Amino acid sequence: MLEIRSLSKTYPTGHEALRSVSLSVPEGQLLGLIGPSGAGKSTLLRCINRLVEPTDGSVLLEGRDLTGLSTGELRRHRRRIGMIFQEYSLVERLTVMENVLSGRLGYLPFWRTYLRRFPQTDIDRAYHLLDRVGLGDRANQRADALSGGQRQRVGIARALSQEPELLLVDEPTASLDPRTSRQIMRLLTEICAERHLPAIVNLHDVPLAQQFMHRIVGLRAGEIVFDDAPTALTEKALTGIYGEEDWKSMRQEDEEAADSEADAQRRLKEIAGR
Repeated sequence: MLEIRSLSKTYPTGHEALRSVSLSVPEGQLLGLIGPSGAGKSTLLRCINRLVEPTDGSVLLEGRDLTGLSTGELRRHRRRIGMIFQEYSLVERLTVMENVLSGRLGYLPFWRTYLRRFPQTDIDRAYHLLDRVGLGDRANQRADALSGGQRQRVGIARALSQEPELLLVDEPTASLDPRTSRQIMRLLTEICAERHLPAIVNLHDVPLAQQFMHRIVGLRAGEIVFDDAPTALTEKALTGIYGEEDWKSMRQEDEEAADSEADAQRRLKEIAGR
């Protein structure tokens, strides 16, 4: 379980990115984090694993306060948190397998990482994970030869290779087309259900958050202004998070796009069946 207590972040410029944010995420729950640009969503994710140092408050993972750890302790505990990035953060000149195995670096002595001598158990686990994310036949391909959706799948496999107790996912679909976005979100939800993994997913796509998340938290100006089930995300609630907007029109456009995608898939199946 993750518990965040009165977490705040003020930058040297005086900008308050987070203002006393408190929430808990139980085992297996997918929490969608939404809000306008600059609301503090990415800052919150990075404060949880201390890629950004919070100004105040605490972050507890299974009862252990991560904000009070020394550098060495933090390195050991950070491997319990899998991070999936918007821009994939792969080493493009390395193979898919090498990128997945990089998730094990926090567990290995320096000489093994320097020589890239990974234990056979880690290699076997990486092959299993690549099969799970649908890339079992791409293990020896360079990362820079993959599509955006395939790169994101490698990022998911790399995070899972850490055997994490928590997933932090920062806008995993921002660079993907609608069909691939849904595939990636479906994969994430299935994997979290299989492993009973809690996850916080920063999403800019509200309909996608409503479709796949168990719970939605809305941030505005660094504060939580909404925390409820996706079904409670009414037009009034959305206005409270984002400000005035024609939400009915936007939802209609999203539904039309989803219908068009479904029609295209049906046509492809009909062609394939001829």
